[in-house]
Amino acid sequence: MSLLDTKNLSPRLLSFITALVIAIANAIMSMFINNKWQTPLVVFGITFIVIYSVYHYTLQKFIYRKIKLIYKFIYQTKATKREEYFYENILPQKSIDEVNNDVKEWAAQKKNEIEILKANEQFRKEFLMNLAHELRTPIFSVQGYVDTLLGGALQDPEVNIKFLTNASKGIDRLVRLVDDLDEISKLESGKIPLIQETFAIQDLIKDVYEELSLNAKAKEINLSIKKGTERPILVNADKPKIKQVIVNLVENAVKYGNEQGAVIAGCYEVDDKHVYIEISDDGPGIAEEHLSRIFERFYRADRSRARAIGGTGLGLAIVKHIIEAHGQTVNVRSKPGVGSSFGFTLDKGTA
Repeated sequence: MSLLDTKNLSPRLLSFITALVIAIANAIMSMFINNKWQTPLVVFGITFIVIYSVYHYTLQKFIYRKIKLIYKFIYQTKATKREEYFYENILPQKSIDEVNNDVKEWAAQKKNEIEILKANEQFRKEFLMNLAHELRTPIFSVQGYVDTLLGGALQDPEVNIKFLTNASKGIDRLVRLVDDLDEISKLESGKIPLIQETFAIQDLIKDVYEELSLNAKAKEINLSIKKGTERPILVNADKPKIKQVIVNLVENAVKYGNEQGAVIAGCYEVDDKHVYIEISDDGPGIAEEHLSRIFERFYRADRSRARAIGGTGLGLAIVKHIIEAHGQTVNVRSKPGVGSSFGFTLDKGTA
């Protein structure tokens, strides 16, 4: 780095150069007044010391006053008199380079915060749009049936029961949607306490299979536990909530799976503390661009097919919140035409 590289001059170096130039100029002028060699030397020394001290002190005060304002702005804090004395007289003053790094870090942090806010705003807009759509579909359906009945169809025995039944289904869907939204809100706020107990995860999976056996039978889908993982593995978790997780995953696998397909659950001991549970299917799979958002509320990889099948679009979001409430992680692996696998970890239980 050049000595006169003005872009990187520190206050100390700038004071030194300024004092040196003025001291040399004064020393040269003093030679014309007094030819004795001692005089220019004394003038040079006194001038250099005075100019350096005054200039450096003034420059430091000016710069660090500005730096203080910068720190007040970027940290948005107000120090007490005692704190100001501590910062100014006890802590070492930061160099310009250190301040520059602090400002860069602050700018990067603010940029990151802005990007997060933009992403959250986009998510909020999409959520409200999807929520409005999810509510509109059953509401319009119920409204249509009720208006038709009030228009005279109520007296027609061939359609009144059918229309009332369909209206009831629409109301049931609305109730499920509100219940799921309430569930997610409580999970996010931590209002639902986790009551953990030790149980065999394979037994819980078998219970879920039994409950969903009619759904699977209707599509001739085989529900099974992967060979080699049948041995009971104990986990420590909230049993009803983990059952809800498995129900949602298996129900989705059956709902979106191919006719005469298979749903397989695997249970693996990851280490001494964790167990990994995976629900796999051989269905149509999910395209890669959807995988990062599949656990978002109301996000659907195939909207037309999903709405034709039904559901609130909140099942995977509930799965994610329940697993994260346990301090664990959930993930998905999928490939179009091959199938999907949803897995999550739980704490290992002790007998």
